[in-house]
Amino acid sequence: MNIRVLTKRLRQISQIGFLLLFLFLFRHTDYTGSDTIPYAVNIFFRWDPLVAASVWLAAKEIVTLLLPSLFVVLLTLVFARAFCGWICPLGTLIDGAGYLIKPVVNRRLNLRHIKYMILLTVLVSALLGVQWLAFVDPFSLLVRGFSFSVDPVFNAIVTNFFDTIYISGPSWLSGLTEPVYDVLKAYVLPFKQSFFYLSMLSFVLLGAIFAMELISKRFWCRNLCPLGAMLALISKLSFFKRLPLSACKKCELCIDKCRMDAFSPENRMRTEECNLCMDCLEYCDRKISRFAFSAKPSRQRVDLSRRQLVASGAAGVVLWSLTRVDAAAKVPSPTVIRPPGALDEAEFSARCVRCGECMKVCIRNALQPVFLEKGTEGMFTPKLVPRLGYCEFNCTLCGQVCPTGAIEKLSLEEKHGFVIGKAYVDKSRCLPHAFSKPCIVCEEHCPTHTKAIDFHTVAAEDENGKKIELKQPFVIESLCIGCGICENICPVDGNAAIQVAAKSPESKTGGGYGL
Repeated sequence: MNIRVLTKRLRQISQIGFLLLFLFLFRHTDYTGSDTIPYAVNIFFRWDPLVAASVWLAAKEIVTLLLPSLFVVLLTLVFARAFCGWICPLGTLIDGAGYLIKPVVNRRLNLRHIKYMILLTVLVSALLGVQWLAFVDPFSLLVRGFSFSVDPVFNAIVTNFFDTIYISGPSWLSGLTEPVYDVLKAYVLPFKQSFFYLSMLSFVLLGAIFAMELISKRFWCRNLCPLGAMLALISKLSFFKRLPLSACKKCELCIDKCRMDAFSPENRMRTEECNLCMDCLEYCDRKISRFAFSAKPSRQRVDLSRRQLVASGAAGVVLWSLTRVDAAAKVPSPTVIRPPGALDEAEFSARCVRCGECMKVCIRNALQPVFLEKGTEGMFTPKLVPRLGYCEFNCTLCGQVCPTGAIEKLSLEEKHGFVIGKAYVDKSRCLPHAFSKPCIVCEEHCPTHTKAIDFHTVAAEDENGKKIELKQPFVIESLCIGCGICENICPVDGNAAIQVAAKSPESKTGGGYGL
């Protein structure tokens, strides 16, 4: 194997290795029987310079959790966009999809300027305090799409397949399949079957990236990815590049086959567009293509005109302005209960990158993505849905996996005292209050050390007119932390007779609850 083929194989090994690392960390962003996750399962977000820049601009401070992103900046300064071609798991998956999806558009589209416009729009909005990473950051799109749709669907299909064999198949067959299922359950499948709001939207957003392969190879990476745009700008300062800088006039194979369309109309290499895939080393007939350090700087201008630059900045201001006049963001939202450890709403929104990590790791599947309850600005941020699941009293996992500190890492003692909302009894629906039927399920399940739900014993008549003693529950507000278990286990059909309302940061007194 010659050095040219070996270099390409090393790139492929690197891609597969980092993809496996991503999948390993993705699977271990889960409950495994312990309340401690011993390693940084969120490292890909902490490596992301786009996440770091957006969060630092929005939060107006350097968030130390995101300092590893400087490693990728340094890597780019030395080896140009090697991150895109050698490390990025989304790029690897796109390359894999390229073997199955063939482009149907047979002409080159020069849309590279769009990614720079998206980058500038996102950064300007972030500077003004509004995050749009949910819709454009490659890792947010990838992890959220996997967490909300791909992983739950995969688990359901596999589990139903083996369950069907176990229940309906012959015993000899289930004897063969059950050991396989045990291995899958231990190493491949998630801890539980999860269900998420916005699973279809998350799937469509991620799937659209792969569908773009129908237009051209790596269409997303070439034209739309703002992280790629940021790394392209940084790589302008790199001296590592493909040589020669221009294509041979009588051949131009490197132009025709370049998956990044990294050549200009003048057939000169745009070093900032090259992701160092090394393919051109293999199919160069004259064997003159090589990658090396060169002191000669790139003379190619970035594909962004002054008008496009101004338009991008203006778009960032306009998007910020639209969120300021969105009524949904101003109305108190009692149903949007943030996870324990969440920062104050403004800072939380500035730091949250809508990655879905906290929702994926939630033991009870209680954390769900917000849709429009907080306006478009709040989409995909987490909220507690008690009727679906409750906040486990002895769990601190969401703070451990948050890559930006939007949810602080709490000790178990701090978690036990962290208030995310308050429960209240709807006496018109409560069985003891409204129907004179005995029920103290909420009081029995209240997990606080001194129970936040107590009851009054009153004399009443049952439906047959017989005199009975009833225990009617009530909430001790000073003890309630809003975990939601009472609402979750309430036996009343439909809306629970005891519900949790979120803290209301919009309240003028600063301490109200959206009851």
